[in-house]
Amino acid sequence: MVLGPWNSAVTALCVMMIADFVSGLVIAAVFKASPKSESGGLSSATGWKGLCKKIMTLALVAVGHYLDIALGIDFIRNAVVYAFMANELISIIENAGLMGLPIPKVLSNAIDILKEKSDETITEEIKGENE
Repeated sequence: MVLGPWNSAVTALCVMMIADFVSGLVIAAVFKASPKSESGGLSSATGWKGLCKKIMTLALVAVGHYLDIALGIDFIRNAVVYAFMANELISIIENAGLMGLPIPKVLSNAIDILKEKSDETITEEIKGENE
């Protein structure tokens, strides 16, 4: 299979991707609270962007799998899967918050820290490329 061996981590990633996409649709269609569209409601362009991101996520899992094969290791694909699982989980929790579900403070603090670290990493990478 192009994504590598199907295991519980890949299944979990796919379930999370579906849950994130569906919860995003609910935020826009029912709650009219989507931060991704001007009106907060449904937007076909925003939906397509979301689907494209999900497809690209799976493409990166495939790339990780073939890098593992080329290098004779079994690590990169799993790291990619786990990283995207964390990203999907953060998005699902954010969507739950937009729906009005109470998010425990410790969880929202952890999400803020993860986002901060992610932003710092991206900023450092950009700085490194421009030097």
